[in-house]
Amino acid sequence: MHKNGRPYTNSHLTNIFFSEAGIGILANSILLLFHILKFICGHRPKPTDLPIGLLALIHLLMLLTSTVTATDIFISRRGWDDITCKFLIYLYRIFRGLSLCTTSLLSALQAIILSPRSSCLAKFKHKSPYHILHALLLLNVFYMLISSHLLVSIVATPNLTVYNFMYVTQSCSILPMSFLMQSTFTTLLALREHFLISLMVLSSGYMLILLCRHKKQSQHLHSTSLSPKAPPEQRATRSILLLVGFFVLMSILDSIISCLRTMFLNDPTSYYIQLFVVHIYATVSPFVFMSTENHIGNLLRSTCERVVNV
Repeated sequence: MHKNGRPYTNSHLTNIFFSEAGIGILANSILLLFHILKFICGHRPKPTDLPIGLLALIHLLMLLTSTVTATDIFISRRGWDDITCKFLIYLYRIFRGLSLCTTSLLSALQAIILSPRSSCLAKFKHKSPYHILHALLLLNVFYMLISSHLLVSIVATPNLTVYNFMYVTQSCSILPMSFLMQSTFTTLLALREHFLISLMVLSSGYMLILLCRHKKQSQHLHSTSLSPKAPPEQRATRSILLLVGFFVLMSILDSIISCLRTMFLNDPTSYYIQLFVVHIYATVSPFVFMSTENHIGNLLRSTCERVVNV
């Protein structure tokens, strides 16, 4: 958490964090269940169903892992061993990386879906849904490699009086690394994040251009504004644009808080605030996706009725 000792706990911040995690776990569980039922019931899947369902699963596992880790930040007084520290923190970092990768690929996929037939991206329309898992797998393997130093540097805190350790939870700390190793891993992580966020921004800009162009064409043809109810593709595109913008905003805010923490290491409140900010996207994203699925309530309701009748 910070140098020179463990931070104090704040009951209000603790309640806020666990409430946020609980809401996110429930919302992502519902979204994941919806996509599973949609597949079982034989509904025709949309190209974005796979990455959205995968993102719900990733966020669900990430929030569950962070909740377990948070018990050692806010509640637990029992010490964890090296294996527990390495496993939980490394697993959590992997899920965070998967969230970034999946969101970036989802924005690129939606841009491909929205592209006109004359576009150079049109040839990827039939291939992209089937290759997104391969791209995600490659990105995840790369991220696992550049995060592998955590398996060595994360240890159970040996002594509260040791000042060279950076505390992560009450039981786990990060060993100090050499300047060369720290610079190498930091550079690789920065390159990965800049590449994926740049892909999001480019995809979002391209989708905005296509939406504006479509709106102008519709106004020209009908001499009126667009109908109040936008087509499903446009609603899906707008939701993804909203999520991408929100993700980038939260990433910037996270970076600002991280910089403030480096300047004010003795302020534990900034760490709790950062925990809250980091998980806002995972909590909000399922609600945005569910808002575009008009029949999600009907499907869940009918499934519950079938279970009750049986």
